[in-house]
Amino acid sequence: MTTLRTQSLSYTTPQGRELLHDITLSVAAGETVGLVGPNGSGKTTLLRCVYATLRPTTGRVLLDGADLHAMPVRARARRIATVPQDTDAAAIELSVTEVVAMGRSPHHRFWEADTAADATLVREALARVGIADLAARPFPSLSGGERRRALVARALVQQPDVVVLDEPTNHLDIRYQLEVLSLVRELGTANLLALHDLNLAAYFCDRICVLAGGRIVAEGPPADVLTKELLGSVYGVDAEVGIHPATGAPTVVYLPPTRAVTTS
Repeated sequence: MTTLRTQSLSYTTPQGRELLHDITLSVAAGETVGLVGPNGSGKTTLLRCVYATLRPTTGRVLLDGADLHAMPVRARARRIATVPQDTDAAAIELSVTEVVAMGRSPHHRFWEADTAADATLVREALARVGIADLAARPFPSLSGGERRRALVARALVQQPDVVVLDEPTNHLDIRYQLEVLSLVRELGTANLLALHDLNLAAYFCDRICVLAGGRIVAEGPPADVLTKELLGSVYGVDAEVGIHPATGAPTVVYLPPTRAVTTS
């Protein structure tokens, strides 16, 4: 069974700013773990260390016990698929089909062409994320939400063991937010994703890790982590947290700041 683990991971910028400190977490096959926290808490930096665009200053990222950063690039790419936060790829003059088909490249030698089986995987992935009708469109011409779905399709055709997603619901309307997160959960992969929407995290994640100031300040099942006290201390907001009768998941309702009443 595939297990992704970060072990005492820290990251400090070349300018000396520590963005992550002593992060230890694990994600097993079939499990979805959500990273939540305010802007600047370290979520994206942690994901970049996991999918190896950043190298941790200290600590390691382990995949089934092997150091991920010591793996050959192609071997790593066969096992980990990423859906990055930034989908601004105006310089990529490729069709949607060509972008999605890039997910098959780790499975071929550089001189090998895509096969009929690859083409079938691409068509099926495009259909699963609801953009089969956009297959021939130039990727830069898509809306932000359409690009996001195309990158999820690229991850699907990669057939990875681990899927890492940074704000996968950005730019998506509510229908596709629900469909994309449902699809990710159905893959059976080890899923690590950063989310801003705490209600989506509560419903779709098996466990939640709360980051603040580059540290994990809470970790566990959503019902244990998402409390009124934690939301006040980490996010600085007042909120009510209850269990939704239909879903059984915690539901967060944010309360506006109390305004002082003035009398004349």
